Amino acid sequence: MAGEASIRLALKTDLPALVQIYNHYVEHTAVTFDTRSFDVDQRRAWFEGFTSDGTHRLFVADQDGQAVGYASSSSLIPRPAYDTSVQTTVYLHPSSTGKGIGSRLYTELMTQLVRDPRLHRAYGGIALPNESSVALHKKLGFEHIGTYREVGYKFDKFWDVAWYEKDLSS
Repeated sequence: MAGEASIRLALKTDLPALVQIYNHYVEHTAVTFDTRSFDVDQRRAWFEGFTSDGTHRLFVADQDGQAVGYASSSSLIPRPAYDTSVQTTVYLHPSSTGKGIGSRLYTELMTQLVRDPRLHRAYGGIALPNESSVALHKKLGFEHIGTYREVGYKFDKFWDVAWYEKDLSS
């Protein structure tokens, strides 16, 4: 039986596994609105945008030396007046879902973001339907603030995106 996943900051050696995880969601789900898979070189700039002490962070769930999921914070909108707000996300290897790993990852990310005095709000966008992501956001104190109707088009279908907000300043 595999050991329990530990949560840690991402390492450069995690990038191939993170790309593989993300590509699963690109190819098979509407969770992300990317429509083409990435190779490692195409995701390198994304990866290098994260720091251990910045507002853009990347945590990995490590199980037996292998990255099986990740949670991150990134720019909500890349303009200076938005720097106190971040968009958050979590992705798991399909075999790692339903085991509490996503909740542990997202909890660690939120714990670090709340401690950061530079941050005021966190936002999560959820392509609907996605009951497990909605439940995770609510569990961690996010509140539904609105839904963009039919904002994304993937797999010959329009998708709604619900937006959730968490106050990081209290």
